[in-house]
Amino acid sequence: MIITLNNAPPHIRSAMKFAVIQFPGSNCDQDCIAAINGLEGLHAEYVWHKETSLDDFDAIVLPGGFAYGDYLRCGAIARFSPIMRAVVSDARDGKLVLGTCNGFQVLCEAGLLPGALVRNRSLRFVCDMVTMRVEVDDSPFTHGCPKGSLLRMPVAHGEGCFFADPDTLRDLNANRQVILRYADGDGRVVPEANPNGSIENIAGICNREGNVFGLMPHPDRASDARLGSADGAKIFRSMMQTIGSPRRGTTTSERIEQVA
Repeated sequence: MIITLNNAPPHIRSAMKFAVIQFPGSNCDQDCIAAINGLEGLHAEYVWHKETSLDDFDAIVLPGGFAYGDYLRCGAIARFSPIMRAVVSDARDGKLVLGTCNGFQVLCEAGLLPGALVRNRSLRFVCDMVTMRVEVDDSPFTHGCPKGSLLRMPVAHGEGCFFADPDTLRDLNANRQVILRYADGDGRVVPEANPNGSIENIAGICNREGNVFGLMPHPDRASDARLGSADGAKIFRSMMQTIGSPRRGTTTSERIEQVA
């Protein structure tokens, strides 16, 4: 039986609701559902790509996989799915949006995040466990992750090399939009730790407002210690904390001013 909020027990009806978007070809949607539903206080539901509203949800997750088989260009076709109008509209209204792997690619293709994901520098598919260094500790997605702390998550992609032109890269750094960088076990951002050739070892970025976050590694596949790491759960818990926070709705720039 598929559980929806209408037939769910009270503890689920009172949980924060995460929408996990299903595109044709998605294959990590089930991982996201399992990871989110495994955390107390959260409840995730599938939303088919032909739906047109996400009003009933507190946050949106675009999972990894091969949306539309990644034909043409990764994320380029999924970007035109009917549900993306709602994703873009809700993102502009401040709702939290998380894109992992192929979801990151979709967010870039949709214009919700700057830059692009291109073919891995090795020209080979990469499947491995990677280490990332937290660059911004007060983003909606990294509460509880001190700056400089390390997160371990798996990657599985062929086009995960993040690229941006010099002006865009300058803005990303100046506005503290680079949330995660690939690093070695000692936290050093070195070429050897970069699995795909991403510029400046960038593993994840957010938009200027701070409510849209894309990363290539899979937090959904690292949300249970039995999988080798539970670091991914920190991202989902941070989203839950942000949604319940009175500071919800402030932009990255506003948060910087508050800290200053």
